[in-house]
Amino acid sequence: MSTYASSVPSHLGASDPPTLAADDMGEITAVEGEGEVEGEDAEEEECGFCLFMKGGGCKETFVAWEKCVEEAEKLGEDVVGKCSEATALLKKCMEAHAEYYEPILRAEEAMLDAAASDADAAASDHQNTEEHVEGKNS
Repeated sequence: MSTYASSVPSHLGASDPPTLAADDMGEITAVEGEGEVEGEDAEEEECGFCLFMKGGGCKETFVAWEKCVEEAEKLGEDVVGKCSEATALLKKCMEAHAEYYEPILRAEEAMLDAAASDADAAASDHQNTEEHVEGKNS
């Protein structure tokens, strides 16, 4: 398991970000004793991703997004549709604080690139299949 401590410049407003650890599968969790949650939330342990998101300059925006998602799930509503504005605000905030949120932004970009590659490959396979079928029918 590799561990890294997030260093956040003081101008980003994060005073004490949690120390995170990534296991061999890339799962991120908070290192024990770091980024501990106080108050009501202490009973429900937070995920490492949530601790990381709240450790940067977008804490309030992330909490608003998180509440939107939880409410949509609770009511059985479409999360994407209901929370599109909150998602856009969160992404904009993360881009404004890119130095801290860079690992998440980079992971999102890699995921989008992989999805685009998969879509291109599927389209190419479909086109090759159609050309093969047309060749047989000629």
